[in-house]
Amino acid sequence: MDDEDSSHARNLAPHFRVRSRRLQQRPGLGPLQNELALLGHRSHAVDLPGHGDRADVPAAYYRLPHDPAALADAASPMRAVTLQDNVRHVVDALRRLAEHGPIVLVGNSLGGLTISAVANAVPDLLDRVVYLSALCLSSPAMLIEAWDVVDDNLLDAAAARIAVPGVPDPGVARLNWRSAHADAELFAELKAAIMADSTDHQFRLLLDSMDPDENHAVLEPAALVTADGWGRVPHTYIRLSEDRSITPAVQDYMIRQADALTPHNPFQVHTLATSHVGYFSRPHVFAELLANLI
Repeated sequence: MDDEDSSHARNLAPHFRVRSRRLQQRPGLGPLQNELALLGHRSHAVDLPGHGDRADVPAAYYRLPHDPAALADAASPMRAVTLQDNVRHVVDALRRLAEHGPIVLVGNSLGGLTISAVANAVPDLLDRVVYLSALCLSSPAMLIEAWDVVDDNLLDAAAARIAVPGVPDPGVARLNWRSAHADAELFAELKAAIMADSTDHQFRLLLDSMDPDENHAVLEPAALVTADGWGRVPHTYIRLSEDRSITPAVQDYMIRQADALTPHNPFQVHTLATSHVGYFSRPHVFAELLANLI
């Protein structure tokens, strides 16, 4: 975006570009987008490569009763997808959106890795980048060493109960979210970890919106924020104080590490008393905060 286009864009209403992953796909962002629209803001949600309605999700994931062997053997739509593929996909959309107004890039959970890499690649396209309890890694040690923080999250144990073993594609984790519908104890455990502040009905809707596969290959050095790329973009971290997936202690640790990298441009920090996916159960709270960022 050249200088003339940039000046024109900033005279228009901000456009929220929402990217969420570990626990959500595009349909799960509908309530938040509706609330943003009611406040007069446009938004665009995207599914990254291998996710959403264009992904070839294993048919065995939808069949009942579940066939564990068929679900394990099915190829993943995430196979061979890289962080660079994610970045290209998002940047292509950003370039198309840039002429319509300022862009606020928002990510939740594992989606933080992609928005970090995008901000590194095209800082001049972004007016702000926002982490909704999202991963923000700022040093190589954060990829390979234990973090100096107490992490008492509930998600790891719950996810282990629905993990599908033997998936043939390296780097892909497959979770059978739908199995929770038939197991009240498992349903309660996952709800406590992900969206404890929702009704059971809302959580059932959430479970049905979720793809089974996630690509952990995106945990690579290119996902680390850089001072000369990401560090040039105003950035906000929205802490979720009731989050039991990425706990407040872990969120605070990431904020401190990133601020040490760019002390001249620290995180603007806000706190909401919601769960990890509170934007699904209480979208108006998130929309109001996002709308006030620009």
